[in-house]
Amino acid sequence: MSHRSIRVASALMASAVIIPCLTAGTADAGTKSSGSGPADSRVVVSEDFSGNSLPAGFRPAEGTWEVKNGRLYGTSADGNQQSRITFGEHLDDFRFEVTARFESVKDAARWTAMGLDVPANGSVPWSIATMRSGTTASNGLEFAQRTSADAWNVTDTAAAPSAAGTGRDVRIAVEVHGTKARWFFDGREAMRTTRVARSADGVEALVVNGSTVSFDDLLVTELPAESWIRPTGSPMTVIAHRGASSAAPENTLVSDEIARRGGAEYIENDVQPSKDGVPYVLHDDKVDRTTDGKGAVRDLTSAQLDALDAGSWFGPAYAGTRIPTLAAQLDDLRTRGGDLLLEIKGAHTRDEVATIVRTIREHGMTDRVFVQSFEVDALKYTYELAPELPLGLLRGSLDADPVALSEELHLASYNPSDDALSKRPGVVSDLHRAGVAVMVWTVDSATRWQALEAGGVDGIITNRPAELSGWNAAQRQERPTPPAEPTVTITSPAASASLDRSQTPVAAVQATGADKVSLTLDGASVAPGKPLDLTSLAAGPHTLRAEVTGPGGTATTTSAFTLRATPTGLAHLILTSGADINRVATLTTMLGHGHYAQLADWAARQSGNGLPAARAALIVAEARALSAG
Repeated sequence: MSHRSIRVASALMASAVIIPCLTAGTADAGTKSSGSGPADSRVVVSEDFSGNSLPAGFRPAEGTWEVKNGRLYGTSADGNQQSRITFGEHLDDFRFEVTARFESVKDAARWTAMGLDVPANGSVPWSIATMRSGTTASNGLEFAQRTSADAWNVTDTAAAPSAAGTGRDVRIAVEVHGTKARWFFDGREAMRTTRVARSADGVEALVVNGSTVSFDDLLVTELPAESWIRPTGSPMTVIAHRGASSAAPENTLVSDEIARRGGAEYIENDVQPSKDGVPYVLHDDKVDRTTDGKGAVRDLTSAQLDALDAGSWFGPAYAGTRIPTLAAQLDDLRTRGGDLLLEIKGAHTRDEVATIVRTIREHGMTDRVFVQSFEVDALKYTYELAPELPLGLLRGSLDADPVALSEELHLASYNPSDDALSKRPGVVSDLHRAGVAVMVWTVDSATRWQALEAGGVDGIITNRPAELSGWNAAQRQERPTPPAEPTVTITSPAASASLDRSQTPVAAVQATGADKVSLTLDGASVAPGKPLDLTSLAAGPHTLRAEVTGPGGTATTTSAFTLRATPTGLAHLILTSGADINRVATLTTMLGHGHYAQLADWAARQSGNGLPAARAALIVAEARALSAG
């Protein structure tokens, strides 16, 4: 094991390992799928590179990769070489964290990256989270894509809070939920994106460019489905009302793009059918206000709607902008990023709702669309046709019992106006207890953002998504990151190991987010990092139990091993018994000839007579077990 700056073994009894855990808290209700709780999160890759070769499942695709000194080293000869190594498996919701250190760089613009979605053979396209050695530059951290055309598409950039430089360990991590991701640098969230390009089978990877970088303590964990209910300490979800409607013509693809670039996590748009049944994205029941046409949407054919100018009313720069169909909008979101909060506008028949559902499914967006409506029937039809789609009920005033109605309609979120919620703010906690999120419309005031954030609201529908995104970022800088729940694993002896008395396994514990570690063997305290004395244990099963405590709480785990009788173990009992030399010689002679029954009888007679009684009992039991076997 290499020496690591993140290890505090000397402070925690030899080999107990403390690794900062950066995972945000998760709610136990209101998830996007039934999902399992945080305790059921699955470790997919856990590697400390303590061996002498590349671990099983690590596949070099380019450049030089080797394990030495307890670390994985990746080398890229120059800025044109993207050295990469793949591992893991395809995951929709996961956390990827690793300790990285630039050993040498060609220049401060060179970088390393965590591969978030990379083909197992390392070919394009990829999605990565990049860190330059000059991390405090405006593009020191990036979310980027290497496209199928082998070109770069950098979607998001940020400066890290401190410099990585060379020769310094930094703990970096990314949490991914579908196309959304959060970048963490040394425990601090630095950036978010909604534009991670995903594939059906991409895995995880490490990438190095124009430098030599070493890595340690790599951990990939599958996460529960993201919660609609805002985790403690996390910012409110930014939902762009009709796109960035204060900056571009509402309910258009250009408005969506501006909202996306401004940091919106969801685009809120309205959908209603044309005369010939094609779903279009438009708010008003008439086209008069936001196009150069006239008449009700439902009285105009798709050909007539396609011909309208939906941008000139907002400004001459947007002349020629068209009303998008729902299909076009879904395609845009799928390829460019972002999720959709889709309002079914006005009364819809079941067949009209079925067309909307079919369009969502045909475009492969069921996991990225949240349906809301003022119309209860529309939500009922949606649930009947597509129970996998989350539902939100829009309200201008609060119902007498929002919790009961939410249960009746199978709601994931109850979405009141800001004015309505301000009259009964306590309903937020009532809904949260029932596993229902709260998304409030339409709020453009920072003063109200502050009040709603303090009141536990989960998401804000706003005409000013870029400003709300910036406000959220400022709030994150001002408040400390909530402590993560600790985790603990007993790494030695290995689970279900079969041992004999000649072995002296070290009791080793690996923990995250912990200040205190305690370890017991069959209820008796033992020291982590110290060898276990197996000569005093009875043959058979034994249980180790570890408990860790940290700012985020307490975690426990157990691991069992079996102590079995072997000639080698019996020899160890005899040679370390403290018996006089003549008795040791007699016992070892009988052992050498395999006379186990005779050895047991003789040792029993010598108990307390030159052979300590406690040790004699173990020798007798061991010899009789061998004789019986």
